Amino acid sequence: MAETAPLWTPSPDLIGAATMTAFRAFAAERSGLTFPDTPALHVWSIAEPAAFWDAIWDFFGVVGEKGDRRLIDGDRMPGARFFPDARLNFAENLLCSVSAGTGDGDALVFRGEDAVEARWSWNRLRSEVSRLQQALRDAGVVAGDRVAALLPNVPEAVAAMLAAVSLGAVWSSASPDFGVRGVLDRFGQIRPKVLFAVDGYRYAGKRISLAEKLGEIASGLPSAAHIVIIDHLGEAATVIERMKDDRAETLSDFLVDFDAAPLTFERLSFDQPLFILFSSGTTGVPKCIVHRSGGVLLQHLKELGLHSDVNAGDRLFYFTTLGWMMWNWLVSGLARGATLLLYDGSPFHPGPNVLLDYADAERMTHFGTSAKYIDALKKSGARPIESHDLRTLRAMMSTGSPLVSESFDFVYRSIKADLHLASISGGTDIVSCFVLGNPTRPVHRGEIQGPGLGLAVEVWNDEGRPAGIGEKGELVCTRPFTSMPLGFFDDRDGARYRAAYFERFAEVWCHGDFAEATSNGGIVIHGRSDATLNPGGVRIGTAEIYAQVETLSEVHESLAIGQDFEGDVRVVLFLRLAPGVVLDAALEKTVRTRIRTGASPRHVPARIVAVTEIPRTKSGKIVELAVRDVVHGRTVKNVEALANPEALDLYRDLAVLRT
Repeated sequence: MAETAPLWTPSPDLIGAATMTAFRAFAAERSGLTFPDTPALHVWSIAEPAAFWDAIWDFFGVVGEKGDRRLIDGDRMPGARFFPDARLNFAENLLCSVSAGTGDGDALVFRGEDAVEARWSWNRLRSEVSRLQQALRDAGVVAGDRVAALLPNVPEAVAAMLAAVSLGAVWSSASPDFGVRGVLDRFGQIRPKVLFAVDGYRYAGKRISLAEKLGEIASGLPSAAHIVIIDHLGEAATVIERMKDDRAETLSDFLVDFDAAPLTFERLSFDQPLFILFSSGTTGVPKCIVHRSGGVLLQHLKELGLHSDVNAGDRLFYFTTLGWMMWNWLVSGLARGATLLLYDGSPFHPGPNVLLDYADAERMTHFGTSAKYIDALKKSGARPIESHDLRTLRAMMSTGSPLVSESFDFVYRSIKADLHLASISGGTDIVSCFVLGNPTRPVHRGEIQGPGLGLAVEVWNDEGRPAGIGEKGELVCTRPFTSMPLGFFDDRDGARYRAAYFERFAEVWCHGDFAEATSNGGIVIHGRSDATLNPGGVRIGTAEIYAQVETLSEVHESLAIGQDFEGDVRVVLFLRLAPGVVLDAALEKTVRTRIRTGASPRHVPARIVAVTEIPRTKSGKIVELAVRDVVHGRTVKNVEALANPEALDLYRDLAVLRT
C-alpha cells in the first residue's frame, strides 16, 4: 500500500498528555536509552522482553508480589514463562489498583435496547462482588474450579466474573442467544461447578425467554452443583419452576445469607488459569483456550493504558456480548479506573442512533464496535456529525473484521473529524491484539497503525521469510509474549495447541491472518489466511473484494469463497442486495468493473450469486469456510457457532455453480 497523507494527526498537546508518552519517558529513564518515538520503543520492547514487561508491571502499579525472576526459557514458544515467581490476583487488580475508582462514582452503567437502565457505583460493585464471593466460596468453589455464565452484558455478569476469579476460579462465558448444542459443546467440555444464567433477554424489540433451553442445558451439565438464575425479564421464578431442577435458584436466593464484607483475594501464580474462551469457527467442536491471569492483566493494561489511552474517569464502551473476547477486554478497563458503559440488545433498535444517543447521554470517551457496525451505520444514511454532540468522544475502536478504507472516510466525514480511529486485530486466541492503535501516531486510510508493544509481529511469505513492504503473507509473532494461552483445556500433551499455532513455522506463532506491512509502518489485514482465494495459484484476500463491492449502494453485504472447479480454484461472490435491488446483467458488470479497477483482474469473480442472507458467527463474523464446505457438499461442524445456521441452506446444490 502506497504512503498516503494521514486522515488524522494528534496535536502536540495530545501527544504530550498521552499515557504512551509518559511510559516512553519512564522506559527511557529505566533503561538508560533514548526512545525518540514509539517505533524505537517497540524495537526495545521486543529485544528486551524481560525489561519491557517489568516496566509495564511497575508503571501501572500491578498489585501483587513480583518475585525475583522476570522471564525463563525466553526464546521458546511455546514454553517461555514470564514472572515465574510472581503472586497476584486478577480481580484484585481491577478493584484495588491505584487507578481503580472509589466511592459513589460510576463503575458500571447499563442500558438495554428498551431503555432499561442501571447504574452501579464503585461501592456497589465491590459490595456485590463481596456477596457473590462469599456465596461461591460457600458453594465449594476453590482455585481451579470453573464458573460458567450464560448471560447478557449486564452488571451482574461483571460482578460474577470478579467474584469467581477473586477465588482463583476460572471464568468462562457465552451469550444467551447460543443454542443448547452450542452451550453444551462449550461448557460441557470444561465441566463448571457453578453456572450463572439468565431468565431471558431482549433483542430487536422481542422478549426471548430461556425457560425451555435452560432445562436442556442443565441436564447436560451434571458437574454444576449450583445453577443461579438472574432475574432479567422478571421471570426467574417461573423459569426455575419449569426447569424442575433442584440445583436451580434465583440470584437473590443464592445471596440471601450474605452481607457485604471486606473483599479477600487469592493471590496465585502468574500462570494461574483465568479465562477459558472458545474458538468460534465451524470446523469442529470449539477449542477451549485457557488464558493465564498475569499475562492477560499485563497485556490489557498495556493495550488499554498505552495504545487506547484509557485513564481514570474515562467512560469506556464496547458493543459486545459475553460470547466475544472484547467483553473480557472491556471489563479490564476497571483496572484503569474507567467507567464501563454496558449495552445489551440490537445496535439498530429502534433505529440507527441508539448507541450514539447512549454516547451523548453518558459522555462516552471511547466507543468500541465492529467494522460491520460502522459499515451498517454508513449504509443507514446516518450522519452523527450533524445529529449528535459527541464532544467527549476521543477514540473509536473497530475490530471483528478488517475496517475498509471507505469506512475510515465515513468515520472522519460523518461521525467526528477530530478522533483517534483505531482499527485493531488479534483474537480469542490471545484475548488481546497483535496490531492496534497508537494515540501518538497518525491514522492512515485503511491501515491499522502498528504492532502492539512487546509483540514481535511480522508478515512472512510462504518460505518463512519476512515479506517486503506491500507483499502479502502470514501474520506471525516471532518471540514469546505474556498473553500466549496456557494451552487448550484437557489437551494434556499440548499436541492440539502446538498444531493450532506452531505447525506452519517452527516455534513461531502463526495467527492465520493474511496481511501486509505498509510504508507508513502500519498493517493491513486482508482476511483469514485459511479463507484466502487461490485462482491460478495466486493468493487473494477476501477483504480486498469486500472493500470494493460493499461501497456500492446496491450491495448490503457480501461473501466470497474459492470453489474447486475443473482442476483450479475460481472465485465465487455471494451478494446480499439492498431492498428492491435485483442482480441483473448491468449490476453484475458494475460489480466486476469495480473489483477489476479497484483490486485487480485476478479478484474478479467467475460467478456472482444473489442470496437473501449471509451466515455469521455469534460474534458477527461471516463464515467463508462454512459456506465453502456447503458448496463442496461437505458437512459443516459446530453449526451452533452460527447466529443464523439456517442461512447455510441457501448455498446448497446451486445450479449456477455446476457449470
